[in-house]
Amino acid sequence: MKRAVRTRVAGAALLAAATTITALVAGAGTSVAAPARAAAAYNHECGTGYAQVNQIPIPGRGTVFLAYNAATGKNCVVTKRNSSTGSPLWMGSWLQRDKDLKSKQEQYGLFTSYSGPVYLDAKGKCVDWGGEIDGYVVARYKTNCGTLAQTGQQAR
Repeated sequence: MKRAVRTRVAGAALLAAATTITALVAGAGTSVAAPARAAAAYNHECGTGYAQVNQIPIPGRGTVFLAYNAATGKNCVVTKRNSSTGSPLWMGSWLQRDKDLKSKQEQYGLFTSYSGPVYLDAKGKCVDWGGEIDGYVVARYKTNCGTLAQTGQQAR
């Protein structure tokens, strides 16, 4: 009788050990992930005088940047990939004054690094803007509303 009990206990211990080893091996496999891609950074693709004022991440793909030039009152949108290596992907950038479809400026196509810049005069106005990378679309509406201060200067 004692012998049978020991066999069951030993068998259960062996099963537990095998399960633990399997879990450790599986856990080791998931902990060794591919290196994370660096997030896209705005590098003044809109040109001199433009400063980044907003952004929308496209998880695992890149970022859409909104920039503004206080001297000209123009906004600019650029959609950038996390990596500029590899095959061209379908990308796009767009910008319009809030709810004003006639003002829409956009650029779509196959790009390896970034789409845009697209520009729009929207001093003192809210803007709708967004971008796309390989079918992943992001957008923001009625943002970055410039308000005119009493001195006539644009506040951002």
